[in-house]
Amino acid sequence: MLTDKQCKNAICPPDKKRARFTDSLGLYLEVSPSGSKRWFWKTYFDGKEGRMALGSYPTQSLADARKARDIAKLKKADGVDPVQERKLEKLKGSRSGGDTFQAIALEWHGRQVDQWSDTHAGRTKRQLERDLFPWIGDRQMTSIEPMELLATLQKIEERGAMETADRALMLCRQIWRYWLPTAGNTQRDITVGLKNRLTPYRGTNFPAIVEPKRFGELLRAMHVYKGSHTVRTALLLAPLLYQRPGNLRAMEWAEVDLDAALWTIPSMKMKRTKTEKEQGEPHAVPLPTQAVELLRNLQALTGRGTYVFPGQRDHERPMSDNSVRSALYSLGFGTEQSWHGFRASARTMLVDQLDLDPLAIEANLAHAVKDSNGRSYNRTQYLKKRYDQVQMWANYLDRLRLGAEVVPLVRQA
Repeated sequence: MLTDKQCKNAICPPDKKRARFTDSLGLYLEVSPSGSKRWFWKTYFDGKEGRMALGSYPTQSLADARKARDIAKLKKADGVDPVQERKLEKLKGSRSGGDTFQAIALEWHGRQVDQWSDTHAGRTKRQLERDLFPWIGDRQMTSIEPMELLATLQKIEERGAMETADRALMLCRQIWRYWLPTAGNTQRDITVGLKNRLTPYRGTNFPAIVEPKRFGELLRAMHVYKGSHTVRTALLLAPLLYQRPGNLRAMEWAEVDLDAALWTIPSMKMKRTKTEKEQGEPHAVPLPTQAVELLRNLQALTGRGTYVFPGQRDHERPMSDNSVRSALYSLGFGTEQSWHGFRASARTMLVDQLDLDPLAIEANLAHAVKDSNGRSYNRTQYLKKRYDQVQMWANYLDRLRLGAEVVPLVRQA
């Protein structure tokens, strides 16, 4: 066994890289040629040799080193590998903000942000900062109890924001699942079961008329709309093209080829992840003859500008989302039919009334679809079929508007 005097006088011969001076039970002092001295404990765990650093001499005295060795031996006796335990503690301590909810949530957000659109990333971060960080942001993940998280979510419910509370729980669930693989073995996902303790919430669909006769009444009312020519055109194109309102109102003349009867929406404008926006193909929207005629009539009015539907006050910006919505309310259909609901109306009647190819319908809706063999639907390859379908749909809408008897068509084999 070593003595304090031996530790103090221990040196490394100049012809060696290091010298070891053994104490007992695996403890030894390692001396380098420069004179630095460090304590190590030699151990075996699961049949593998390892060593554990116990500090530098003389900061860590011989007695201190022996105590540290004995503590490590007790952990080993309990089945804990003290070397791995220390490595894990160092990894946990490497987080700049520790394992607080805010630190983990921001780390999770940072890992996801490249896959999200800027809009989605911003909305998610704002919700974290508004609804969660003020209450549990500085709390350690290991210390947050289910009832504490539930109380935080119920604060959101108290202001009547049931959907927001539901979304906050969804964010917490993703954050906990991100954190758990690096947490201790005793930790669990505390979000499990909390949904049952929140006020039941069911997402509401956009109002949409899917009954042909009533939809025909809507079309007749839209046809005689007395508002601005720009809003009327957008209103009439909404059911014809059944694209997302954000895309329709932001349509640019540079995206429209009236001679080819095609509207090409850039990928960056589509509802996609950030990577898909940057790497994806544009969305091609075939234009039926009725849509081409409407756009040609509008071109004389707005064709010199950027947007097909410029804002009423600022022509350098597209029309507001409220324009068509207000028009529907002024016609008496606002509670039955929303702008976005034209997509549901079209999808339902295209299948139920015209019995058209569902894959082509989904492609026109800009949904990611696969065929029966699991292959991605090639929108370009089936563009001719999509042209035929949108023209059949436009002709069907004309018959509904004119009040003609509508007999469901049977697709030819």
